Amino acid sequence: MLIIYGIYKSRASRNYWMVRELGIEFKAVPVVQARLLDDPHASDAKFNSLSPEFLRVNPNGQIPIVDDDGLVLWESIAINLYLARKHRGSISAQSVQEEGLIEMWSFWAVNEVEPHAIKIVYVHDAGQQDTPSGKETLALASSMLKRPFQILNLHLSDQNYLVGNRFTVADLNVAEILRYAITEEVLTGPNPNVVAWYERCHERSAFKDMWSARAQLG
Repeated sequence: MLIIYGIYKSRASRNYWMVRELGIEFKAVPVVQARLLDDPHASDAKFNSLSPEFLRVNPNGQIPIVDDDGLVLWESIAINLYLARKHRGSISAQSVQEEGLIEMWSFWAVNEVEPHAIKIVYVHDAGQQDTPSGKETLALASSMLKRPFQILNLHLSDQNYLVGNRFTVADLNVAEILRYAITEEVLTGPNPNVVAWYERCHERSAFKDMWSARAQLG
């Protein structure tokens, strides 16, 4: 059975959404990010990304990871691409050309969107969006994301999804990364195609199931 290590309120959400899209059985092992704990090495600390038992599985000390019958993989996007290839279905590439496009959009989001979007979600998570430093961080991060949002908006001007005009793992990967920045009206306002696509992705039952579990389990 596939084992997913990581709490829902982390990049593991991408993998928890993916397994629901594929309809595959899995086991969730909640691992908390060490940065969220005062002392991750304390004897009574929650099972976290720096716990010795976890480091034996992933020496990087990061979540998520999966164990698929002995095959251990880290990096959430790599995990999703692997699961798409293994289990197939409409969410997966139907040709080598589609596989290239799916990987292109996934890695584009990792490189062009996530480094800036993550700063936005950290500000909101800390409740600092109305502080001077928080506003400065949001403004700078949003300015760096204007071009990626414009690129995505243009691509979606004549199609509903990123690849093959159907929902694929590319949409899942990109939507999960874009979620970090979707709070910023300066980005969403000028890009209605992005907003409509994002809402379509979130209307999927697999996402709703994952989000419900996230709200309950954290």
